[in-house]
Amino acid sequence: MCEIFGICSRKPFTVNEYLRRFYKRSDKHPDGWGLSVMNRNVSLIEKEPEKAAISHYLAERLTVPIEVRSAFAHIRYATIGNLEYANCHPFTRQDAGGRRWTLIHNGTIFDYPELNRYFHFQQGSTDSERILMHVVALMDEEAEQQEVLDFDRRFALLDQMICKMARGNKLNLMIYDGEYMYVHTNCDCGLHYRKDPGRILISTAPLDPEGWEVHPTNVLVAYQNGVRKKTGTDHGHSFVMNEEEMKYIFQTFSNL
Repeated sequence: MCEIFGICSRKPFTVNEYLRRFYKRSDKHPDGWGLSVMNRNVSLIEKEPEKAAISHYLAERLTVPIEVRSAFAHIRYATIGNLEYANCHPFTRQDAGGRRWTLIHNGTIFDYPELNRYFHFQQGSTDSERILMHVVALMDEEAEQQEVLDFDRRFALLDQMICKMARGNKLNLMIYDGEYMYVHTNCDCGLHYRKDPGRILISTAPLDPEGWEVHPTNVLVAYQNGVRKKTGTDHGHSFVMNEEEMKYIFQTFSNL
């Protein structure tokens, strides 16, 4: 599977050292890396379909101070989708109202037919990209009923989607909508967080020897300016991979 890292901070801070620690973990996740620096409705994405530890571009990029308030990083272990640029995370997409959404995902969607309608419209071939397309479609459909989707309505739509999609699927993800960062995991110890004054760091695995705690599971959590703002429905759909799902991943990966 992949690993993900997210930052939500009240003030800009230099994140290079955390990124170096995160990307060092690419020895076990060699199929691509990505970085998105987000500022309100702007998402600046850099990514490559190669191992982060051997990327000359990334090594040079990390020599320059990277100051962020919101950012996502990703290292990929491909299970669905070929080893190519279009399948590297993060993914970003704008809804009909002009709001930009950015997503990173660690997991596999084994059964969720509502994503099938995006097969012929996505740029790559990952289920992760289809999740983002589905999020934007839900927002657009709701916006047809009311012109402005405030935070409470956006959160409710994501919460409803997560509760349905988490059943039988591995769904560790982070989503940014220009104002809030939404985080979800349905795996035991699937994500960890570090709370510092004015900011929160979230990572698949701890990036320091101390200071990290296990992130709440089976609930969608929204953060803004380093503070938890809202917690969604506890859906109870913890993911534990069974033999059939292991076969599915093996067969899919063998065809990459």
